Amino acid sequence: MAKDYEITIFTIYAKGELEKELVSAIKLESLYPVSYAELSDFQKKIGMPLKVLLKSKKLYEKKINKNYEVEIAFLEGAITRLFSNKNSNAKKIAWVHNDIACVFGKGMKAKIKKQIDKKIYDKYEKLVFVSKDNLVSFEKAYPTIKNEKQVIYNYIDTSKVLEKAKEIPDIEFQKGVTNIVTVARLVEQKGIDRLIEVHKKLIQEGLLHNFYVIGDGPQKDKLQDLIKKEEIEETFKLLGKKENPYPYIKMADYFALLSWYEGYPMVLLEAQILQKRIIITNTAAKETLQNYKNYTIAPNSQQGILQTLRQILTKQEKEKEEQENYQNEDILKKIQKLMGEEI
Repeated sequence: MAKDYEITIFTIYAKGELEKELVSAIKLESLYPVSYAELSDFQKKIGMPLKVLLKSKKLYEKKINKNYEVEIAFLEGAITRLFSNKNSNAKKIAWVHNDIACVFGKGMKAKIKKQIDKKIYDKYEKLVFVSKDNLVSFEKAYPTIKNEKQVIYNYIDTSKVLEKAKEIPDIEFQKGVTNIVTVARLVEQKGIDRLIEVHKKLIQEGLLHNFYVIGDGPQKDKLQDLIKKEEIEETFKLLGKKENPYPYIKMADYFALLSWYEGYPMVLLEAQILQKRIIITNTAAKETLQNYKNYTIAPNSQQGILQTLRQILTKQEKEKEEQENYQNEDILKKIQKLMGEEI
């Protein structure tokens, strides 16, 4: 597809893990020449948001406005606000990946952002949503925005996922215990903190299992401290960012995505390609599973997740016990038959 268009990808931060996968024909530009991790706390929390909010027109003119025919803001937030400037003849398209009612949280800050973004989204000619649920949520939040809207599901390269899953991971999962993998950015949306507490409760109940979290983000230190506090370092592991998460997903017994809210997560499509048993919370992500059979949807609360995982792990324990009993009975029958023949 890249050969048919002149494409420039503009990012807020540089040094993303997927940069090296871009074909040479695609140009790459960034607002900051460093990665998010290299920014100071002030830049992350105040400097960058204020810069985009107060200087968006200047930034647009300096960094973005280069006579493109189409400009696509591919994520909610800063990039959508930057690209909304009307100082060009480009067709403006905004891509919405999440539940707009949840993405900015709650409280006064969220209300201010909602009002700002109402004017922002109204400047786009077309709005694209990655799920029907996200479209419905958007229309409830912004009923007066009448711009053209449509749903386009995320594209996925099946052969690439299967090929990369063949690589050997750098760790081995514990055998004889249920191993669950999740791939998620370490942000509040993904609910990793409540997952840690659920995991601790289940361990206390004697339902042994391991959780492996692949991903990085601003909550990393907070989550690591919580894991240490709960004394579950041996069974709940933050593996960090992995350029290739597929071998870990393939190796797991279950793939989980237990977020507070979602859009149309690519990682769930990838888990389906790898034929994993999937556990999700009741979010818009369930649209990705409409043609898949091997999944469980948990109520979107800490108690709902606890009850769902308890049922799954209890069933796993029972099946394991039945399998062991069956194998032992089969062995005894063979020994008895052998002894009978010898006598």
